[in-house]
Amino acid sequence: MKNWPWYGYLILCLFIFTLVFFFYFRPKDRELKSLRAERQKMEQEVQSLKAKKLELDKIEADLVSMKANLKELEVIIPQKKEISEILRRIQQLAFDAQLDIIKFAPRGEIKKDFYAEWPIPIEIRGNYHNLASFFDRLSLFSRIFNIENFAIRSVQAQTDALTITSNFTAKTYFFLEESAIPPGAQVKPRK
Repeated sequence: MKNWPWYGYLILCLFIFTLVFFFYFRPKDRELKSLRAERQKMEQEVQSLKAKKLELDKIEADLVSMKANLKELEVIIPQKKEISEILRRIQQLAFDAQLDIIKFAPRGEIKKDFYAEWPIPIEIRGNYHNLASFFDRLSLFSRIFNIENFAIRSVQAQTDALTITSNFTAKTYFFLEESAIPPGAQVKPRK
């Protein structure tokens, strides 16, 4: 090699550089391009997942809000009948209003689309002011009650505490569980 001309060294360097370029740098360049493409793909997936996470967080917040709303509505219209609780509460309301319950005869439920009505015929004895107080307290009850078939009669043997009797039907409601909804019934979404 000592006898080589100067351009021989240059050719040797060029040959070594070409070998290094084709066997080392070019594969590394392809690997680098592949890694960059994979990185871009991963970044797009991350952005997509972040958007989905934000959407999921919003849905979860809506779900929490809807569950709280459902809890409030279940107080007004629960999912099942609570005969003993309703009887106890109505008796307490009548006692607080100084009325005597003569008859409390719950009837069977009347099924509607997604809820059922539950009529409860009641007969009460007392005076007019106390009856008004009873209805006022019943209106403040957490469940919905509608009063139907309301009638008042005066008592023949009047005392200060007993001047009238009243017959009425207190109708309350409860949601039907999905398994209790008839298969042909269509549940209409609420707006």
